[in-house]
Amino acid sequence: MQFSLIIPTLNEASNINPLLNSLFALDCLGDQFEVIIVDDGSTDGTPEKVKSWEATHNVRLIERHAEPDLTASILEGVAAARHPVIAVMDADLSHPSDRLAALVQPIVDGSHDVVVGSRYIPGGGTENWPFYREWLSRAGGLLARAICDVNDATSGFFAFRRALATHIPNNARGYKILLELLMAGQGQLRVKEIPICFRDRTRGTSKLSFSHNLIFLQRLIALAGGTVSIRTASRFAVVGFLGVFVDVLIYQWMISQGSGLALAHISSFIAAATFNYTLNSKWSFRLHHPGHLRWSQFIRFLTVGLFALLLRGGVLAWLVYGWGVGSEWAIFPAIIAAAGVNYLGSAFYVFPKADPPVPLHIRWRTAAIGIVGFVILLRLVYMGVAQLIPDEAYYWQYTQHMDLSFFDHPPMVAWLIWLGTTLAGQNEFGVRIGAFVCGLVAMGYLYALACNLYDKSTGMRSVLLLAVLPFGFATGLAMTPDAPLIAAWVATLYYMERTLLAGQTGRAWIGMGIAFGLGILSKYTLGLLGIAALIFALLDPLARRWLSRPHPYLAALLALVLFSPVIIWNMENNWASFLFQTDRIGGPQPVFSTHKLILYIAIVLTPVGLAAALLALRTLVSDPSQASRKRLFIGVFTGVPLLFFIAVSTFDAPRFHWNSPLWLALIPTMAWMLGQNNTHPKVAHALRAAWQPTLILLLLAYAFVLHYVALGIPGLPYRFLSEHYFWKETTAEVEKIALDIEHQTGQSPIIVGMSKWSIASALAFYQRSDPPLEIRSRNLFGVPAAMYDFWHPSATPSTRPILMIGMKRRTLELDQADGNIGHMLQEPTEIGARTIYRQDGVPLRTLYYRTASGYLGHTAATPVTPSQE
Repeated sequence: MQFSLIIPTLNEASNINPLLNSLFALDCLGDQFEVIIVDDGSTDGTPEKVKSWEATHNVRLIERHAEPDLTASILEGVAAARHPVIAVMDADLSHPSDRLAALVQPIVDGSHDVVVGSRYIPGGGTENWPFYREWLSRAGGLLARAICDVNDATSGFFAFRRALATHIPNNARGYKILLELLMAGQGQLRVKEIPICFRDRTRGTSKLSFSHNLIFLQRLIALAGGTVSIRTASRFAVVGFLGVFVDVLIYQWMISQGSGLALAHISSFIAAATFNYTLNSKWSFRLHHPGHLRWSQFIRFLTVGLFALLLRGGVLAWLVYGWGVGSEWAIFPAIIAAAGVNYLGSAFYVFPKADPPVPLHIRWRTAAIGIVGFVILLRLVYMGVAQLIPDEAYYWQYTQHMDLSFFDHPPMVAWLIWLGTTLAGQNEFGVRIGAFVCGLVAMGYLYALACNLYDKSTGMRSVLLLAVLPFGFATGLAMTPDAPLIAAWVATLYYMERTLLAGQTGRAWIGMGIAFGLGILSKYTLGLLGIAALIFALLDPLARRWLSRPHPYLAALLALVLFSPVIIWNMENNWASFLFQTDRIGGPQPVFSTHKLILYIAIVLTPVGLAAALLALRTLVSDPSQASRKRLFIGVFTGVPLLFFIAVSTFDAPRFHWNSPLWLALIPTMAWMLGQNNTHPKVAHALRAAWQPTLILLLLAYAFVLHYVALGIPGLPYRFLSEHYFWKETTAEVEKIALDIEHQTGQSPIIVGMSKWSIASALAFYQRSDPPLEIRSRNLFGVPAAMYDFWHPSATPSTRPILMIGMKRRTLELDQADGNIGHMLQEPTEIGARTIYRQDGVPLRTLYYRTASGYLGHTAATPVTPSQE
């Protein structure tokens, strides 16, 4: 076996003899290999030890006198090697010599370009390693996996074709040359990992230091396309420190002058950002870019600055309104958060690495990591600050009346809210933490699905699209039934791909049964995947064999067991939920709404996303380069739900978000097309050109809206949210009105929300009265109100005062079409209106209310029971 083994050394005298003895005792290596030991200036006699072997064995010593550097040492050894196959190992006896033949053989026989001895694949491991060393190693490997497809990219035990070393850039340095080698191949290498057991050294001392870790991190960022160095980072820090003075001085002055939190922090940020950009472009990054101002860079800087500003607003609101931190102190953590976004945005987007160019798939991976990370951070910061929308408050009401299921939805949303509020408290964060976790689960399963269908780069782009598309962003933040539905839908797709396409048995079928069961516990819509699975099995000969085996039937039985609470609840309530879901399709009169469905798809996907979806469907039909079974799988699991919604739209108007989950099966293909420079270069280029501004605008829109609802935007009134939002402040005003009524009459009023469930639910969540107010919905007057018909099915006449709350004036008119309620009220008053203000005096919305001295009951109208809806 002919190969050159390179062993870099630095003060390893005590390990030379044991290492070389173990190598030359291996019969499996033969006698055609050479050992090149490259010494980096040892002072313990290491060179002398090596020289004693040169006369009797095929060992050569190279002594370097430059600054010690592991990468430079290995490259010097490669330059002196006689054979086209190179292996590298450490001299500290940590790497198993007996695995050297397995490491080199795939390179010798030409089947692979790089072979890595991996500690982090099945069969590999470490022995006697300090916890902090293993943690650092795993952290470095995890970071490296973002840009390469190797589990142990920080391994020092590997083999490769010698010609690959010529692609390593001259400025490569540090102690992890393997990463440089993998990245130099630009994703075209044939890489294999073999398991090894890494043992900690027993002689000598480790050369790893904090500076080595910094160099590794710097090279990792540079390979990912960022402009970073100790010099630029330190200069950026100095500029940022000076900018903090500008920021804080203006902010504190404006706060002292009575400016609102939003106006103060936005004004001070803009001043500091302008100051920072001028110095950064002329000083911090001047080594990498011209020092003069350029409009393209300035626009990118403004974009990054907006992201940082809008995130900073969330941190401020979280600290001031959520934790009660004084605004004068809350600005400092907010500045730190914004500085992190600014630095990373400057390094990768404003002043990116220009030479050598970074491969396209690496740029997309870097963008995916940055954007998805920002989305997760944005959700995490604002989920406890932004008030609940009425839908979320209604589902929270489920948890106050826990049951096996509910009239208008299965119980999963209630279970998640109950768990979240039990752990985190009865607050917005507790309500939404379930949606946040569901969003992460959906990302994980979509990544795995896309990797199985295509590759890792496609998987990362798929997660990027899911995180940024409107339906994906919303369901990872707002706690509605769609949050667990999306997670369960993509999990079911993943397990269906593993079983029907990959042919796996056992755990994959169990996973599919669990995912499907949890999905229909979230929303009945997921049942469409069951129909799609059956159609795929009938169309695909390989999948058809499962129909004669017990696995799919056992999976269906498992899903049915999980779904049994819904069945039991419906049996106990005259099948009310099932009847409601079937009755809501079609309605009393057919309405053609296919044109609306197309509009709704454009909303949940964006127009660019809709175009990309159509192109992806066309590609699946016409592109012979893709495997036929894969095309059939994606086509069926997208087409069957889509055809269902198209059919429904011919006689009914589906809700705009109902079609959202059906695109999950197609997103991997949409993401795959973004990276196709060879098979579809023009289409891929056009998609990339359209997606890039779309992604930025979507992110800015989400951050802007969240900042708007949490802190406001100076000069932009809240008229757009005047009906359905700001129930926290509105509830406080309702409590004041109720207290006034109680003082006047001696009785606490019955609060009636004059909507189906929105008002009553929001008031119930945000009320702080002790004892709690009695809050009812409009079914008090015989008008259907979803679950309120079950929670408060009847009401007897009462002499207690009635306080009716409406989002609009017309809902309080006594002759309204919803119920003609005038005859049910005793001494009703005129409609009143109050302007609701935020604590800093900003007007939020108008509250409409009406009172009556009593409730006379249904004297002229029969209440609508749930079974009649």
